[in-house]
Amino acid sequence: MRSSKNSMSALLGVAFVATGATAVAAPTTYQIDPSHTFPSFEVDHTGGTSVWRGKFNTTSGTITMDKAAGTGTVNVTIDAKSVDFGHDGLNKHVTGEERPDPAMLDVAKFPTATYEGRLTTWVNGAPTKVEGSLTLHGVTKPVTLEIRSFKCGPGRPSGETCGADAYAEFNRADFGVSFGQSFGFNMGVVLRIQIEARSAS
Repeated sequence: MRSSKNSMSALLGVAFVATGATAVAAPTTYQIDPSHTFPSFEVDHTGGTSVWRGKFNTTSGTITMDKAAGTGTVNVTIDAKSVDFGHDGLNKHVTGEERPDPAMLDVAKFPTATYEGRLTTWVNGAPTKVEGSLTLHGVTKPVTLEIRSFKCGPGRPSGETCGADAYAEFNRADFGVSFGQSFGFNMGVVLRIQIEARSAS
């Protein structure tokens, strides 16, 4: 009888440990896929004469998520010199390759931009916001991203792939990128990020 009780206690102990392990399972880490991730933007030219659009071609980073707990983090690094307006002369002007300008991106001094934040406001198992900070031109300011679409599915050839489309607006002069402000350029930036990230398993 004592042996039976001991066996039952052991089984209950194993079940408790297994349940506890499930409850505290580590979040899944996803590596950003640079071939499917492009921060794009819209900026004013000459005080409303036109809107110029561009993107950054090189992005890296990680996303962690615990979908059951409704938590997660985002860490993104953007290569500032990969900015692409589809106009070589403007690219060189903005990066400072043509002539260094402290009111532009000045990539020789500030080669990267970064964004770090928390996935928040989960609805039906999906985050709808990222609350975090953007570091651009050596200045860090809070920027909240609105996640307008989010989906996860089987990865190819393995793991899981999650993708999202995010939106934000900010004032570039707040980050010291103030070229054109003195002669009427609007400092507002519309930021849109298409992103895909993949887990290892």
